[in-house]
Amino acid sequence: MNNSFGNILQMTIFGASHSEELGIVLSGVPAGVSLRAEDFAHDIGRRRPQSKGETPRHEADEPIIEGVDLKGVTTGESVTIKFRNTNCKSSDYSHLRLHPRPSHADLTQRVKYGEEYNLAGGGMASGRMTVALVAAGVVAKKLLKDYDFATRLISVGRATDESQFEAVVAEARAKGDSVGGVVECRVSGVERGLGEPFFDSVESVISHLLFSIPGVKGVEFGDGFEGAKRCGSERNDLIINDEGKTKTNHEGGINGGITNGNDIVVRVAIKPTPSISTPQPTYNFASRAIEPLTIGGRHDACIARRAMVVVEAMVAFALADLTLQNNGNS
Repeated sequence: MNNSFGNILQMTIFGASHSEELGIVLSGVPAGVSLRAEDFAHDIGRRRPQSKGETPRHEADEPIIEGVDLKGVTTGESVTIKFRNTNCKSSDYSHLRLHPRPSHADLTQRVKYGEEYNLAGGGMASGRMTVALVAAGVVAKKLLKDYDFATRLISVGRATDESQFEAVVAEARAKGDSVGGVVECRVSGVERGLGEPFFDSVESVISHLLFSIPGVKGVEFGDGFEGAKRCGSERNDLIINDEGKTKTNHEGGINGGITNGNDIVVRVAIKPTPSISTPQPTYNFASRAIEPLTIGGRHDACIARRAMVVVEAMVAFALADLTLQNNGNS
């Protein structure tokens, strides 16, 4: 099982939704970075369920930090950040081994890792694991002091007016259903020259991490798919000064896989939560027949709001690793 990513700044995720603990091991973090529990509070709070329609499962999510000195400062050795799971209801998932949830990872994880793999809470494919990704993003942003991140929810279901988002989620929840959403992350202050033309293009590295977030089904940069509908003459970003700034930013701050100094703009499609309480006719491996599946447990009617900080964290981690690579080659 490959649970690691990164070149210079590397992370390895461990644990599962209902394991005793989960977390992230970070290597390549430079010495001298202050890491205290309070540094994680803001972003972990952004991920915490807050609104109607979001999971009633609440965890303390107090980070346990290992690998720092007595003053809470990194030494250049690996850093481990752990979180304990204390509010699990594994019995809610016992029937899903033979009657797996549609559009979830119950079946694929069982095929991949064997019959004894613990699917409780979704196993490693659970959104619960994203608290570890948020922690990695907190550390990454400490290495990107001059970068500014602005992340927002631009649609929920078919609604693009923020004032309608809560009502859309509430309606789905009342029906025992769910809705997806689109998250936009904009990063300003990005230095020029990050990335490579092909396999380590900025788009490739960021997308790799974004698709590691449970529920992500689409990623676009700049004007993305809309740009394919335009002519080059109306879409090209005209350069307007010695710094390479452009009149527009249809490319999303990246040319030929390399940052150009304009804002990086990336949007991420988050699918509707597959765990819904509405009965679904799906295959039962015990009876070898299609039978209604009613899913219990504690689930979000929309995970997009809570996913915003996770998207931001993975964009930050990618840029931190690319920055360390760039500085090492300069």
